[in-house]
Amino acid sequence: MSLDNTITLTGLILTSKNVGDYDKWVTILTRERGRVGAFVRGARRPKSRVVAAGNPMVYGTFTAYEGRDSISITGCDISEFFSHIKNDIDLVWYATYFMEVADFYGREHIDESERLRLLYRSLLALGEEEFSPAFVRMVYEFRTMVINGDAPNVFECMNCGKREFWTDGGEDEKPLAPYFSMNHRGLLCENCAKELGGEELSQAVLYAMYHMSVASIEKLFTFVLKDASLDKLCSIILRYRHRYMDHTFNSERFLDN
Repeated sequence: MSLDNTITLTGLILTSKNVGDYDKWVTILTRERGRVGAFVRGARRPKSRVVAAGNPMVYGTFTAYEGRDSISITGCDISEFFSHIKNDIDLVWYATYFMEVADFYGREHIDESERLRLLYRSLLALGEEEFSPAFVRMVYEFRTMVINGDAPNVFECMNCGKREFWTDGGEDEKPLAPYFSMNHRGLLCENCAKELGGEELSQAVLYAMYHMSVASIEKLFTFVLKDASLDKLCSIILRYRHRYMDHTFNSERFLDN
């Protein structure tokens, strides 16, 4: 084995399946190469030193040998097993859905570092008491749409271009009431909504959509919503996804039943 063919990948195992008597084939979302498929040879042998690399939902650094036609993982240093998820079947389904989404949209040989950071941070958030799984799912789905370039516009009126949806607290300032138009894929100001229709948004919902669009991944889960606002935003995101993102994930049926 030539050292020139040895590579190091940092990422999260998305999927795993058995191959032959002792090997596994895994899909990894990596920082260096995007979505990567690799063999984990001997992963099912007793006392294998790469057994952890054959399991989904682990994050770490993987040493691999890159051959002409395939990549084989030869070593691993796992830094996160997400044990808080694996002990709760409900959280397992949410995590499975997150990984299925990342697997579907992830691409090879491009920079998927933001998608990887989003998945990693969302899996950690599933174990934080202040966030419900539904809240984490909503944030994950919305930011995934941002990464994909499919998110609704929450910065200006889609009809007239006005941006006066915020104030800095001055007594004489009154923001235009924001409305959301599914047909126009984003915000409408109050005046345009009178003609074109739309559903009125509270300032809390508008702020949440703005925050999920622009915040760094590390600061993404730094807000909360009351139940009514959360239900409203979840409803908008779900309807938007079903209308503009033409794919249904297998794991969704376990979450929505």
